[in-house]
Amino acid sequence: MTRIGIISDTHGQIRPQALDALQGSEYIIHAGDIGKGAIIEALQEIAPVTAVHGNIDKAEVRALYPSDAVLQLGSRFVYVLHIIDDLRIDPVAAGFQVVVYGHSHKPAMHRKDDVLYLNPGSAGPRRFSLPVSVAMLQVSDTGIDAEILELAI
Repeated sequence: MTRIGIISDTHGQIRPQALDALQGSEYIIHAGDIGKGAIIEALQEIAPVTAVHGNIDKAEVRALYPSDAVLQLGSRFVYVLHIIDDLRIDPVAAGFQVVVYGHSHKPAMHRKDDVLYLNPGSAGPRRFSLPVSVAMLQVSDTGIDAEILELAI
C-alpha cells in the first residue's frame, strides 16, 4: 500500500499542522495555488512532490509547475489539476482511478463511475467558515481509500 498526502491552496502559507498531518507520506500531491516555491521545498523534506499551479500562482511558480499532472502509483493512475471545471478529459476512458483537485477550499470526496474525486480543501488561509484541511490517499492493487484530515488551528 502506498500512502499519498494531498494538499492544496496553501497560498504561500505552510502550517506546521499540515506538515505534521503529512508525515509518513510516501508521496505528496499539491493541487495548486502554491503561492511560493518554499512551500514545495518544505513538502519535499517529507516526501517527493508532484505539484500543479493554480489560478493565483504568479509567472515564476507557473514556470515551474504544469497546469495538470499524471501519476502512476503501482497499477493505479491519478490525474491532478487545480480547478475541477477545467477537466477536459473523461477520466474513465483515460484509465484514471483518482482525480485530485483544489481551488474551492472546500474539502470534498465522492466517487463517480469508479473514479474517486478528491479535493483536500485548503491548508493555507482559512476561507469563510470552511475547515483547514489536507487529505490522505492510500493506494494498493486491491483498492483506493481516502480520508480528509481537518487540521486543528
